[in-house]
Amino acid sequence: MKKSLLVLISCLLTFTLTACGSDSSSESKADDKLIVAATSVPHAEILEHAKPILEKEGIELEVKVYDDYILPNTVLDDGSVDANYFQTIPYMEQQMDERGYEFVNAGGIHIEPIGVYSKKYKSLDELPDGATILMSNSVSDHGRILTLFEQEGLITLQEGVEKSEAQISDIVENPKHLEFKADYQAQLLPQLYNNDEGDAVVINSNFALSAGLNPMKDAIAIEDKDSPYVNVIAVREGDEDNEDIQKLVDVLQSKEMQDWIIKEYEGAVVPVSE
Repeated sequence: MKKSLLVLISCLLTFTLTACGSDSSSESKADDKLIVAATSVPHAEILEHAKPILEKEGIELEVKVYDDYILPNTVLDDGSVDANYFQTIPYMEQQMDERGYEFVNAGGIHIEPIGVYSKKYKSLDELPDGATILMSNSVSDHGRILTLFEQEGLITLQEGVEKSEAQISDIVENPKHLEFKADYQAQLLPQLYNNDEGDAVVINSNFALSAGLNPMKDAIAIEDKDSPYVNVIAVREGDEDNEDIQKLVDVLQSKEMQDWIIKEYEGAVVPVSE
């Protein structure tokens, strides 16, 4: 009887230790896996290129691709992913204000100059009186778009207005009576351009690239590389010091990755170090 009891206790101890060891292994594996939400071009492409580099650092990277600007923040907020890579700081701040997200910028990676495209005209100077300009309904983009038009000498914004926060109502001089229509989802703007709608269409470079456009060649006007709208790795507040997140940012900011971005996108995507 005693012998049977000892055997039973021994079996139970072995099972418990094995199970615990299995759990520990599972947790270790989970800790070394990062899930990042991203839009397809160029963010997901950049992350895919970084995968083997991160693997050498002991990190398995899973990229979840989205085609809009809403879901990547939704899944970050609910914990489905560890980080996202698609947005600028002004957009992130706007979404935090509107939706109550508690996100942090873990590191800037690149800038995507926003461009103006037209099938009818080869330059902004050619735009006729009353020309219609189609643009994103994302309020965080309006300041950078209007600043571009002001820099090109087509409009003047109200003095004292923060450029990044400027809105259509802040235009005080508009000699060509340009009509800015901000009624469109950003991802649909390439389709409007291809359909020859409006006189000009303002398109974010990631959506332009996805549609087969080359921002450096096809745009009739484009932001310069000093644009402050850097695309960042966003994480939930408190996760910015996570070792794996820091390794992700370090790899994306490395010379190897930055050189690849320059070569791959030929100036349509500009690394932050440039």
